[in-house]
Amino acid sequence: MRSRPTGFLLATFAGAVLALGGTSASAAPGSADAATAPAVKASASGDFGTADACYTWSGTLREGSSGEAVRQLQIRVSGYPGTGNQLAIDGAYGPATKAAVQRFQAAYGLGADGIAGPQTFNKIYQLQKNDCTPANFTYAELNRCNSDWSGGKVSAATARANALVTMWKLQALRHALGDRPVTVNGGFRSVSCNSAVGGAANSRHMYGHAADLGAGPRASAPSRRPRATTASPRSSAPATRATTTTPTSPVAAAASGRPRAAASDARSPAPRT
Repeated sequence: MRSRPTGFLLATFAGAVLALGGTSASAAPGSADAATAPAVKASASGDFGTADACYTWSGTLREGSSGEAVRQLQIRVSGYPGTGNQLAIDGAYGPATKAAVQRFQAAYGLGADGIAGPQTFNKIYQLQKNDCTPANFTYAELNRCNSDWSGGKVSAATARANALVTMWKLQALRHALGDRPVTVNGGFRSVSCNSAVGGAANSRHMYGHAADLGAGPRASAPSRRPRATTASPRSSAPATRATTTTPTSPVAAAASGRPRAAASDARSPAPRT
């Protein structure tokens, strides 16, 4: 019986655009979160949950809101864009952000009204660590190339920020798989690390937009190149080389078990991730 893919590449668009000067909008009447939302901004330790060491929201967000609070929310719900879509991390709470919030809320059993208030933020607080990474993933897992995120196709700060978005997508994937552990074998690569493992010239790894998933260890360092495999993250067989795909929705990828081949790597003579 043929095995399913033991890993895949998770690519995302950059979330570097920030809409400045926005303020939180009031919650819509009758919404799940609006029921407990104050008329004015709550204190960090009030209705909006205990102050969080990473980031604390101070008011309800809904369609039409903008600013840093929205951008921070978009990072956390980036794994719920809907099949075939990508969620822009731009600080603007538009229809796509509302839909992503609704999917996040539904995934965790909250009232899925697309309005981010106390219930939504408290769930996020439960999921994130003090460095803003999701509960089950770390920066170290997403960078086995070097210690400072340098040498890629973008600045070190941008690569690290992109990796944070990738981790929240992985958290969504993990939850879609029934909160089963997901092994990350690598992520960001400098140009030299990418070349050493035979990565594609335009690999999203060099931007911090990708992660290699599988059952066995795989570092972004020179190694013997085994034959590529074609399978799914649910396989218990050890990974040799992860297949390259770009699932825009971890939930959809988990449900189908057949992620699509990445255009950036599919044209190369041999699978490259």
